[in-house]
Amino acid sequence: MATEKILFAEDDHNLGLVTKEGLEEAGFEVTWCKNGEEAWKTFGGQDLCLIDIMMPKMDGFTLAEKIREKDEFTPILFLTAKSLEEDRLRGFEIGGDDYISKPFSMQELVYRLQVFLKRTGDREIASDEFNFGFCQFDLQNLLLTVSGLTQSLTQREGELLALLLAKKNQLLKREEILEKIWGENDYFMGRSLDVFISRLRKYLKGDSGVEIKNHHGVGFVLSCK
Repeated sequence: MATEKILFAEDDHNLGLVTKEGLEEAGFEVTWCKNGEEAWKTFGGQDLCLIDIMMPKMDGFTLAEKIREKDEFTPILFLTAKSLEEDRLRGFEIGGDDYISKPFSMQELVYRLQVFLKRTGDREIASDEFNFGFCQFDLQNLLLTVSGLTQSLTQREGELLALLLAKKNQLLKREEILEKIWGENDYFMGRSLDVFISRLRKYLKGDSGVEIKNHHGVGFVLSCK
């Protein structure tokens, strides 16, 4: 099995060194960049990006935006000491996949990375291709076509859409989604789920027969007429 490659952007020397060594001990190949500009110049060919928000020369949000303009697929995890919810939600809105807050344990970090680097393990998803309404979704290549228009999804968007499609026209509970895709069920992960649902609704609005319905406080139904 090929070694999975991580682009790691962190300006704190001590944290960067310890994190790089810990990830390498866990079996990852790590490219450590000390600022956003260096990370942007280095980006390409990695399996996942681990990005600090507060960096010199180019902050993590700007770096993530530039990466998303070039690449819709590679998972982006933000590494941050910031705790404000609006900062975290901004990261999701520009295409980030998850956050991990400082201080963190190496075991937690490795677990989060493994969640994103493994292909969705939901055994209920028996196919990589879905046809619904005037839409087609290719999970393998993360391509969604709605009324003839095709766009790329991020890995987390694709996994969420695949899970909804596996339970098409059925209620999918919030806690089930959070446990299967985020790996945990808490308040903030629930808020991030809402951001991703909003993104999927935006992508699907080209087909009036497809709708993600909200059962308040309970879950969601992907309804297809």
